Amino acid sequence: MDAAYIRQLRWRCRRGLLEVDLLLQRFAREQLEALNEEEAVVLARLLEYPDQELLEWLLGRRRPEDPHMADVVDRIRRAASA
Repeated sequence: MDAAYIRQLRWRCRRGLLEVDLLLQRFAREQLEALNEEEAVVLARLLEYPDQELLEWLLGRRRPEDPHMADVVDRIRRAASA
């Protein structure tokens, strides 16, 4: 991935809902550059969802139907609990 795309994803991880923002910012700081291209594309799709839905997924209350998206959510959750 090129640096501009990483910067764009990092910026998109900034959210209006504090809880989601904190989880995504930590993930972006610690894991974003380790994503492969496919995972980065999935993260970009994930970031299109509203904060409330992301919160449900990131807190483990619900799970995305897309298995690739669920994998990225799990990775974000693991980063938050580390």
